[in-house]
Amino acid sequence: MALHLGSVALLVRDYDEALAYYVGVLGFRLLEDTDLGQGKRWVRIAPPGAETGLLLAQAKGDVQEKAIGNQSGGRVFLFLHTPDFWADYARLKARGVQFLEEPRLESYGHVAVFADLYGNRWDLLESSAAL
Repeated sequence: MALHLGSVALLVRDYDEALAYYVGVLGFRLLEDTDLGQGKRWVRIAPPGAETGLLLAQAKGDVQEKAIGNQSGGRVFLFLHTPDFWADYARLKARGVQFLEEPRLESYGHVAVFADLYGNRWDLLESSAAL
């Protein structure tokens, strides 16, 4: 088996609030939601068909709580690839996703930056290899 990135931890304020957004709005799949006791859960989500997903980590303490929505220092943090940029852009926009800019065509493909419910910046991206 080749090495691969299994999950990326994403700090969230509340598990259920995060699930409502990532599953209900973005359309991710819930892969696992296991109660670990003492208010902790092991919650993994992923876009449909993706091998790599997000591990939702409820922030604990001041340092982690201050990092919610800013895990990358304000840069684009996550890249959501799509085979059909315009269809997914329209679907996400209709579901209330906050796009921070108009879509643009770059040398690497169609892209638009959006913010999730915590303010993390994402690229919605259709690679130029797919165009």
